[in-house]
Amino acid sequence: MPTFMAFLLRLFLLLAGLLVAAGLAVAAVLMLAVWGVRAGWATLIGRPVTPFIVRIDPRGGFRRMDEQSGPVSPTPRADSVQPQRDFADVTDVEPKPPA
Repeated sequence: MPTFMAFLLRLFLLLAGLLVAAGLAVAAVLMLAVWGVRAGWATLIGRPVTPFIVRIDPRGGFRRMDEQSGPVSPTPRADSVQPQRDFADVTDVEPKPPA
C-alpha cells in the first residue's frame, strides 16, 4: 500500500507540474500574439514597431519614502534624549571553569 500512495503522489505532482508548464506556455503564446497584433497594427498605420518597455526606476521608491517621512533633523529632539546612565554599579561576571 505505501508504494501505491507514493505512486499516486508522484502522479499528482507530475500532473501539477504539467499544468503549471502548460499555463506558462499559454501565457507566453498570448503575449506573443498581442505583440504580433500590435506590431502589425503599427506597421499598417506607418509607425515604427516598438518593443514593450517597462519603465521602473528603483530610486523612485526611496524618493517617495523620503518625501513622506518629512525633514530629518541633524540633532535628536530634546524629549527623545535619555539621561546618561551611571555604570559604576555594574559588575562583570566572573567565568567559571568548565566542569
